[in-house]
Amino acid sequence: MKAAAAGGFNPLSRSATAPPEGEHRDPPPFALLQTVRGTRRLYAVSPEAARLKLHPGQKAADALALVPELATAEAEPQADAAALVELARWCVRFSPAVALDPPEGLFLDVAGVAHLFGGEAAMMAELRGRLLAHGLPFRLAIADTAGAAWAIAHFGRDGTIAPPGGQAQALSPLPPAALRIEAEAAEQIQRLGLRTLGQLMAIPRGPLARRFGLATVTRLDQALGEAREALAFERPPTPWFARLAFAEPISAPDDMARAAADIALKLCAALEAKGQGARSFELAFHRLDGRALTTSVGLALAGRDAGRLARLFAPRLDVLDPGFGIEVVTLTAQEVEPIAGRQATLDAGAKAAPEDGLSPLVDRLVNRLGPERVWRAAHPADLAAPRGPSGSARNGGGTRSTRCGSATSATTTAWRTRPAPASGSFARVSMSPASRPNGGCMGCSDEGDGASMLPLRGSSAKR
Repeated sequence: MKAAAAGGFNPLSRSATAPPEGEHRDPPPFALLQTVRGTRRLYAVSPEAARLKLHPGQKAADALALVPELATAEAEPQADAAALVELARWCVRFSPAVALDPPEGLFLDVAGVAHLFGGEAAMMAELRGRLLAHGLPFRLAIADTAGAAWAIAHFGRDGTIAPPGGQAQALSPLPPAALRIEAEAAEQIQRLGLRTLGQLMAIPRGPLARRFGLATVTRLDQALGEAREALAFERPPTPWFARLAFAEPISAPDDMARAAADIALKLCAALEAKGQGARSFELAFHRLDGRALTTSVGLALAGRDAGRLARLFAPRLDVLDPGFGIEVVTLTAQEVEPIAGRQATLDAGAKAAPEDGLSPLVDRLVNRLGPERVWRAAHPADLAAPRGPSGSARNGGGTRSTRCGSATSATTTAWRTRPAPASGSFARVSMSPASRPNGGCMGCSDEGDGASMLPLRGSSAKR
């Protein structure tokens, strides 16, 4: 894992205001207040207040005694948390794997994506420029581990890129608080004369754990890459990621459709090179205002046909509002699995491959009508299973429902649509008996009551 840590996002930046036009004066020291266990404390401070030795966590009474002219306002932690989530979604344009580090930080897994920007330094420069354009204060660092990136971003030099395997050297001069341990534990370590992490690294792990606790040893090992650290990413991390950036923003529907086709071609080429296919694709258009417009499609069978993906995405682009323009487009693939390569056949009478026959039809229906409105023909084993109270086939107490692309849906050869019942809000797809191999399946009837139909996607069958 190659982690980039972004920290120091000050909550004050959400409500910062500029002086009236024509006036040029230094802003007064400012702080946000929060009640903690009945005591009013500083929640965040402006750079001007920090220069006057004020800091978060300080008692408000002490701060006002030191700086009588201090301006204050009530903190809004919930709004700050929501803003951090929005910032994480915005950062998806740089990496598909973004994890929150409350209350004021983010982790980005940049392994395998830095080359899309021309390297880690170029990637950091672009991220820095965009954050500055939005008026956000921040500190950035890149290292092999999330713990090392966090420590350098908060206590090291801003913009540091630690070389591969060089986290120990980068961490050595930093204070114990850089390990993300409790403040009391960090102060105790410093009181004993251990001022840097380099001094802690020289102590054997056994005595270190007995003296300062297992948490300190765990954090040190995580920062050095000797222990794993679990991060809660906003979306499942995937190496299958493609990105297109535009010199000028686009907004025309035709341009958006062309961009979707181009990026699908780029990602599908990468999948084909590795012999892989995917069942789910998510397309994101990143607007100039930082908002990401996302839409996704699913496939009945794992695939990598760029033209087919472009056709599935095309109807969904009409409802996306490009705002003042789209500057970046990203595409991620999920549920990736190996698929065999195809070879065209000279036998015109041979059966069509699934990707040329049933599967594209199922994909169009599912993505147009909705996953809960498309049903598949039930397997004979499902038909013989006892029926539940709702009429759905049950096996071992669980509803038998399968996702689009299950093994049973791949065994059918022809489908046709039927009008939905007047009382229902779903469409149904049935397999004609004449088109079934070997005369059809046991118990299947084209004119049945629907009990033999199971949803392609969803958790239960509708009557």
